[in-house]
Order: sequence, then structure tokens, then C-alpha cells
Amino acid sequence: MSVVDLRGARDFSANPYPYYAELRAEGPVHPVRTDEFERVWMIVGYEEARSALADQRFSKDWRTTEAWSASSNPINANMLEMDAPHHTRLRRLVAREFTARRIEALRPRVEQITADLLDAMVPAGSADLIDAFAFPLPMTVICELLGVPDIDRDAFRLLSNAIVAPVSSEKEGEAVRAMGAYLEELTEDKRCAPGDDLMSALIQARDDEGGRLSPDELIGMAFLLLVAGHETTVNLIANGVRALLDHPDQLALLRARPELTDGAVEEMLRYDGPVGTATFRFTREPVAVGRVVIPQGEAVLVALGSGDRDPGRYPDPDTFDIRREAQGHLAFGHGVHFCLGAPLARMEGRIAIRALLDRCPGLVRDPDGGEPDWLPGMLLRGVRRLPVRW
Repeated sequence: MSVVDLRGARDFSANPYPYYAELRAEGPVHPVRTDEFERVWMIVGYEEARSALADQRFSKDWRTTEAWSASSNPINANMLEMDAPHHTRLRRLVAREFTARRIEALRPRVEQITADLLDAMVPAGSADLIDAFAFPLPMTVICELLGVPDIDRDAFRLLSNAIVAPVSSEKEGEAVRAMGAYLEELTEDKRCAPGDDLMSALIQARDDEGGRLSPDELIGMAFLLLVAGHETTVNLIANGVRALLDHPDQLALLRARPELTDGAVEEMLRYDGPVGTATFRFTREPVAVGRVVIPQGEAVLVALGSGDRDPGRYPDPDTFDIRREAQGHLAFGHGVHFCLGAPLARMEGRIAIRALLDRCPGLVRDPDGGEPDWLPGMLLRGVRRLPVRW
């Protein structure tokens, strides 16, 4: 099977959906060549993607294949990069503390942070929506939830972006080392001076056999919760606002019918979700996807954004329609690795979108804002800047 060469597709980050459509038309899975990798397998069909996300023949642990071995760092000791039984144990420990009750208790604080950010932003009449609103909202929420004090959020954002949307392997390596060192210090501080926060609770948490998270596992968990807890929500808010501004009829409808907000956020997640592809999986054995057999030991990317634009699952999938029944989308994944923070992200997205539209009735793109600065790579889907006026 010939390899589809995506190198040099400079507009892929800006609009990958035509590429996904072409691939889906030829079949649900393809070997592709990218700027970063000589060959990976990309699953693009909805049903095949959903199935692969729950298929234990695809390992999440890169250490299961010699071809992808690399020097480790404590931030890799997170449950996103583990399989059962290690993943099961870690997820159970954090799920006991990351409860629906704890998340719902955050609602008044999320509303207050949202209001404070808009109080500071609105009088100016224009802003970079990401710097002023979409980034600080989830960053403040997750830091307060975990009990992270006085974080240098601009520096943390640069490190986080360099890891999840790297521009080079050298910069990624530097960021991984710096992030690991920072989180090691953070977890040690929380161990010495625990508080009423999620990180302190995780340090004290015990599994069914009485075991606790190891120092490396705590660092890995802190990394996953901090980074995943803000990166995806930044893009959820920004991509959702971009979709509304690009579709004035839908923006007007949502303003007129605020009761559609919950469904609108689901359509935002489906139409242009915050994550383009799931993180790597690796075949434990030959796996048939449609009529194609992916050999053992191969790297696989599940294209969430492609699955959510599959016309076999969603009629007229390239149309943004906030009245659509978008349930079942893959924006938060599927299976045992389904995003643990999905309820928090949904809450933040709904509160943020509703409050922004209420406070900025004339919201439009800033015509002097310049060209979009897209995040590089295939993992994250979003822009670094979103200049707007009202």
C-alpha cells in the first residue's frame, strides 16, 4: 500500500479537513508520511476510529516497541502513555479524587473567574481572545484545582506548547526536561506542605492494595492534569468562537436562543475540536482495519477530527449547525482512555461561550489582526492568537 505524503502540506494545520476527506474517500486507514515521521498509519473513518480507540491490540505505551524506544522522563509516567493494568490502577486513583461532585463544586468559581476576566477585557473594546480569556480561564481553574501556587503561566504555556505542539525535537526535549524539573519541585512542595487540593489528595491516595503513587507517577499525573487540563479547553473556547464568527447565522441563533448553548458546545467539539489526532498507539500484533492489515509494531494515529467529519456518521458534516445532534463525537476520545476531564472542559466551555456572547454583543474578528498563527503538528488543533473586537 503506497504511503500518502503529507510533507509540505503547509495548509494542513490551517484546514486539515479536505485532506481527511480525500483519505476517507479512498479508505478508512492509510500509511502517511509527515514532516515529523517517515511513516505512521492514520485511521480516518468514524467507525474505524471509534473501534481503534477501544481496541486493546493498540498499545498506548511506546516502550512496548523497540523502534520507538527513547530516554524516559518522569512526565512520561502518566496514564495516557500506559496500558492495563498500570493505566487501570492510575485512573482509578485519580478518578476517586476527580469526582463529579468536586467538578460541580467548581462551577461558582469558574463563573467568577470568567466574569473577572471579562471585566478586565471588555472595556478595551478589542483583545487577543486567547491571551485575555481562552488561556487564563482554564489555566486558573486547573491551577486552583491542583493547588499550584503563583505559577509563571506565560512560561508554563511556552513549555506546554513546546511539548504538545513541538516545532523541533530539540525544543521538545528541552521543554520536557524543564517541565519534569518544575513538576518534581512542585510535587515535593505539596508533599511537605499538603493543602485542600487535588494534588495533595493524590499524594495521600491509596489503591486497593494500599499502594500509593510513586514519585514519578505523581509527576506524570501532575503533567497530564495540568497540560491536558488547560490546552484542550483553550482550543475548545477559541475554535468554538471562530466557528461562530465564521457562521453569523449560527451566532445570531445562539444569541437569540441561549438554551442551545450546551448543544452548541457539542457541535463546536465535533466540527472543529481541540485535538486533531489522538496520541500515538502501537500495534501489539497485526490488526485489520477495513481491508488493510497494519503490521505489528507500527505507530498509529487516530484522526479524531476526520472521524467527526465522516458523512457516514454525520449528514452534511462540513456544515456547522448548533442544532445538530452531535452526541457520539470523538473529541474527547473513546474507550478506557476517554478524557477524564471532559465534564470540566464542557462546563468551562459552556460558561465561557455564554458569558462572552452576553458581554460582547458586537463580537467580530479584528480586521487588523493579521493572518492566523496555527499550532504546528497534528495533535492540537487551534491558533496561538485570535484578535477580536466588539
